Order: sequence, then C-alpha cells, then structure tokens
Amino acid sequence: MIHIRCYFLVLESGTMYQEQEWITCSCLLKKGLLVMRKFLLVGIVFAALLHLMLHMIIQKKTLPTLPSDPLREFKTCYNENFHVILNVNASDIEPFMCRDYRKQSVQLGSDKRELPYGIRRGDRFFDASLKLLPKCSLPDEIKNVSCKKCVVVGNGGILRNSTLGKKIDSYDVIIRMNDGPVIGYEDDVGQKTTFRLCYPESIFADKFHYDPNTTVILLMFKPHDVKWLAEMLMHRRVSTYGFWRKPAMQMIYQPHQLRVLNPYIVQQVSHNLLNFPTHFSKTEKPKHPTTGIIAITFAMHICNEVHIAGFKYNFTSLNSSLHYYGNDTMSVMSQNEYHNISAEQMFLRDLIEHKTITNLT
Repeated sequence: MIHIRCYFLVLESGTMYQEQEWITCSCLLKKGLLVMRKFLLVGIVFAALLHLMLHMIIQKKTLPTLPSDPLREFKTCYNENFHVILNVNASDIEPFMCRDYRKQSVQLGSDKRELPYGIRRGDRFFDASLKLLPKCSLPDEIKNVSCKKCVVVGNGGILRNSTLGKKIDSYDVIIRMNDGPVIGYEDDVGQKTTFRLCYPESIFADKFHYDPNTTVILLMFKPHDVKWLAEMLMHRRVSTYGFWRKPAMQMIYQPHQLRVLNPYIVQQVSHNLLNFPTHFSKTEKPKHPTTGIIAITFAMHICNEVHIAGFKYNFTSLNSSLHYYGNDTMSVMSQNEYHNISAEQMFLRDLIEHKTITNLT
C-alpha cells in the first residue's frame, strides 16, 4: 500500500516536488521493510526457543527410562588419585583372603614374605581357618553401592565433643578400628559401623559391644594371630603365648561376619606409602604401620571417596587425651617404639593437602 500511495503522489506533483515526494516514499518503504524483517526475526527466534524448550521437556521425561551407561558411571566414580598412590589397579587386588589365597599370593609375591606382609610362617593356620569362614568378599549391601563414599573414624581425642555423630552416620561405609567404643559416644562418633579392623589383642570380647551389622576385618601381624583365629573357629582352647597383651578368649562375632585382610595391603602401606625399610638391623625395633593408616589404605581400595575423622596426635601436649574414650594421654603414644607416627602424619598431611582425602576434624 505504501508503494501505491507514492505512485499517485508522483503523478499529481510537479517535477521538484515529485522528486522530494518519491524520496520520502522510498524512505518509508525501507523503514517498513526493516520493521517487517525485525518482526520476522523475532518470530523465528521465538519459534526456535519454543522448539528447544519442548525438546528439553520431552528429553527430561524420557531420560529416567533410558538404560544407565556402566562405563560412564565407572568414569565418574573412578578415583585416579587412589590409583596413582596405590600404584596398582585396586580392582585387581582382593582385599580379603579366601580359601584359594595361595594363587593371588604367588601373583603378588606375598608367598615369599613373612607376616605381616606375606603368608610365610602362617600358611598352615591360614589353611585351617579360612576354610571355616563362609564368606571372603565385601558384604552384598556394600558391594551393590556405586560410588561409595566412606569415612574412616580414628580413635583420637580430637573427637571429644566434636558432635560429628550424625555426619559420620550419613556415609555409605563407616570404618572403625580396634576397640574404639560406640555405645555412650554416639554424639561424637556416630553409632553405625560397616567395617572394624582389629587384631587378637584389640578385638571386642564383651558381648555388650556386639553389632550384628558389623564386618570384622582381622589383621594378621604374626603367626600366633593366625593360630589364634584357627583355634577360635575350631572351638579349641586358645593359647595366650606370644601376645603382647592377652587376646580375646571368646569370639562374639559370627563366622560370616569375619574377614582376613590381604597381607599385601599391609605390605603396601609399609613399603610403598610410608617407605619403611624392608629389613631392620638387630639393634633397632622393626616399625609397623598403625591400624589407622592400614584402614585408610583399605578404604582407598574399596571406596571412591574417602574422608577421615579423629586422626591427630598432639605431641606438644603430652598430657592431652590420646583417645576420645578412656584416660590415656599422648605420653603413652610418644613412648611407642613400634610405630613411626611422624611418617604417618606427614603422609596424611600430603593426602589432605592434595585433596586426595578430606579431614573432617
């Protein structure tokens, strides 16, 4: 309509006026075309956004019905830091010993090392005890959890009045050690226990502490420990010879709750992570890793994310509490000649600083 109107104006006008009128009409025509183009562009953009929104809504509705991608889940859960630190693919290492333990012991070289880093001097008792344990794998309820988030709870006095109980109980896997009690300390340390690492001198013997949901992981430091386990499982009289403290004289746990830690993991901690020498001179006492550092390494084998709580020794104050329970002070640990606490603390500090693990305390 703009073009027609301009055409009649040109016919009715004089020469000078005609040119001016034609220029004016041309400008109006161009402006009209620009306005139409803008409206067209806005319409296209609106249609594209509407299409995108509809596509996202449809995709969101259908996404849960799609089969999960196991490879994608593995890549998400896989912790490269653990692989580098352990210098081995954790999935290739069985964390617990089974009846056919000799096969993997040969593969890992554990058959050539003595306890606690191998099976030598204990294999006869391993044969007797492992055949009496019905299970040697992770419990099904733990095995089926993908992307396991774990917390390793130490027994340090720093946990006193920490009020971390609910936080600790929120993890998929809760690992404790030795005879650190739960009953009476729930507000600070929680009440759930998935795994408890201990040895004959530190395992609970009082049924008061029995937990049917706990899997006990036994550490075999010496041949007497393996002999103790065999005697316990065969209900024979337990010998107390060769122990630094009287071991448990009765087993309060059921056989299906018991596992024996692969000695290769202990060897890994001592020689690969803490760099302890493989041989000690006759004048010095051999150094062995603490149950706590072994528990953290075990966690890196089975978990995708590891947090810790209660791991701190304050040797600047020897009168401070050693544990969150009892009356022992730091002076007790400072006199211990079988552990290198400084090396362990430096190792943990590096793990925390590189954000390989997270310290809750």
